[in-house]
Amino acid sequence: MDEQLKQIGERLRGLRDVLDIPVSEMAETIGIDSEKYEKIEKGELDITISNLMKIAHKYGVSTEELIFAEAPHMKSYYVTRKGQGMSIERTKAYKYQSLVGGFVNHHADVFIVTVEPKPGARTIYKNTHPGQEFNMVLEGKMELFIGGKTIILEEGDSIYFDSLKPHGMLAVGDKPVKFLAFTVE
Repeated sequence: MDEQLKQIGERLRGLRDVLDIPVSEMAETIGIDSEKYEKIEKGELDITISNLMKIAHKYGVSTEELIFAEAPHMKSYYVTRKGQGMSIERTKAYKYQSLVGGFVNHHADVFIVTVEPKPGARTIYKNTHPGQEFNMVLEGKMELFIGGKTIILEEGDSIYFDSLKPHGMLAVGDKPVKFLAFTVE
């Protein structure tokens, strides 16, 4: 994961350099101070998917380009075969597999997210990002926190919500939860 963080940081620094954007503006885009943002660019601090989405949207690049260094190429359709989507392990607990990464100018981000259980964990990191989000549990069970509410979702359950509300999740039990996450602005 450390190498992935460094590579994402390098791409963010490259985007900033090419567009001649000050560190302070990039930091403001995701709501952190400049010092923390510089640590992200150096690969010393992780950045959430939601913050990568904010940067991608504001500066006209795809989230996949920032994460995977691969620009989409397909314009008519894009097929992702089972287990073949571009994937990245964002933290030890979260793995994202992009299902639309090869389609040019896609209007939604679609991922299969796998969350590993954290026995005894009660602290949830909450994200916010513009738009709306749809989650459907494919395997396992998760506890989803949205704007002060706790909702348990089991295999086959789904939820659609305003993603500007702080939200985060935990895998329930001793098995990972795998869910489809669809975000759109």
